[in-house]
Order: sequence, then structure tokens, then C-alpha cells
Amino acid sequence: MSLLIRQIHRWLSIAFTLGVATNTFVIFGLGQKQPASWVYLLALIPLFALLASGLYLFALPYVRRRAGA
Repeated sequence: MSLLIRQIHRWLSIAFTLGVATNTFVIFGLGQKQPASWVYLLALIPLFALLASGLYLFALPYVRRRAGA
């Protein structure tokens, strides 16, 4: 199970990076004064999933150590 979460976390980090790059390109590259509001929220979707999977992966060694003791 942890291998699946780790793989999902890696793909989510790629999606987050692409979201931030798209956000930066739309805001600065196209030179629009006020981009659409969905552009700002584009990077937040994978960020919340990264938070959940990252907290799981962070706590996993401590939970395993406690269960083994």
C-alpha cells in the first residue's frame, strides 16, 4: 500500500509542478492584466492531495515503529 501512495505522491508532484508552470506562464507570459480565476486555483488541486499523501508518508515510519514495539 505504501508503494502505491509513494507512486501517487510522485505523480502528484509532477502535476503540481505543471500547474505552477502553467499558472506562471498564463500570468506573466501572456501579459494579461487579470487572468481567469481558475488559473490561480489550478495548482491548488494537486497541492492538497500532495499534503495528504506527504503526511501519510511522513507518519508511516513512526506508526510502523510503534506497531513493532
